[in-house]
Amino acid sequence: MNDTGIRITDVGVRFPSPKGTVTAVENVTQHIPGGSFVSIVGPSGCGKSTLLAVIAGLQKPTSGAVQVHGREVTGPDRHIGFVFQEDSTLPWRNVEENVRFAMQMGGTPRAEQQRRAQEAIDLVGLSGFEHSYPSMLSGGMRQRVALARTLALEPNVVLMDEPFAALDQQTRIFLGAEVRQIWSRTQQTVVFVTHDIGEAILLSQQVWVMSYRPGTIIDVIDVDLPEQRDASIVSTHEFNELHNRIWTSLQAESMRGFQQEEMSA
Repeated sequence: MNDTGIRITDVGVRFPSPKGTVTAVENVTQHIPGGSFVSIVGPSGCGKSTLLAVIAGLQKPTSGAVQVHGREVTGPDRHIGFVFQEDSTLPWRNVEENVRFAMQMGGTPRAEQQRRAQEAIDLVGLSGFEHSYPSMLSGGMRQRVALARTLALEPNVVLMDEPFAALDQQTRIFLGAEVRQIWSRTQQTVVFVTHDIGEAILLSQQVWVMSYRPGTIIDVIDVDLPEQRDASIVSTHEFNELHNRIWTSLQAESMRGFQQEEMSA
């Protein structure tokens, strides 16, 4: 079968802890068609980032398997790009050098590095800043650099783990809208983890809601909004209806997580 998407089959992840085995993720089975944009929301500690790490090949599942483009994920793969929450720019390298860094490590010829780096810099809207250093850039611009570095590797799948968490709300909305536009042009498969329901709706074709630990998918919500959308859509009735539905699914799990954390403190 020619499958260009992500197939998650009965994935579970358990960790040892001083209090015994902790089940972070349990019985997750989902399919993401190639070229789709899916966001995952859930309470803190529900296993969102763990599930993303399994898809990336950075965390081995205790049970189940993940396939990307029909091949089982057994470790890191150059076709799977990852954008982390933390600022990952190298302060001693300028923007162009930061974007080329991963390609350098992978042995890409220099001329190809420069071509792909410039294309990615243009794509994320950093043209003119190629020779600027991270200390000269805002937090949002540094996250654009991290995104450009991932895009320059030309992955089929892009995984993003709360990449805008440290940014102010206005910057998050506008940068999220740009990510959506980039995805519409590249048609890569994107999985985006966030705590922000509005961000998930703005960006995605589909939103998954995870339960508190052990994390599993308790709701899958198709985002029935125009494909061409920008930050102005957050004020519409349709957007607010989706927000309310997701919050309804999430509210009880967030409270359960809060109560369990209080009891274990």
